[in-house]
Amino acid sequence: MAIDTQTVKRIAFLSRLRIDDDKIALAEEEFNKILAWVEQLQDVPTDDVEPLISVNENNLSLRKDEVTEGNQAEAVLANAPMKEYGYFAVPKVVE
Repeated sequence: MAIDTQTVKRIAFLSRLRIDDDKIALAEEEFNKILAWVEQLQDVPTDDVEPLISVNENNLSLRKDEVTEGNQAEAVLANAPMKEYGYFAVPKVVE
């Protein structure tokens, strides 16, 4: 699949990118290089490769979930510019 000038303009429109007219040819070339690289990846034999759960072989060590400091709502809200009913309050921005 090759990318042409119209496709570059459509991609730019859909992604809300501004690509100057003098840069469209460069973007077209870059897109085609990326697609060629993806096509190369499709030729890699992956039949005997097991799917990965994680790229890290080490498992994360889990700690016990325990409450250390709680019931500090007043201290947390002490520096809030606006608070209401024990929660942070923010100005309404949507009509």
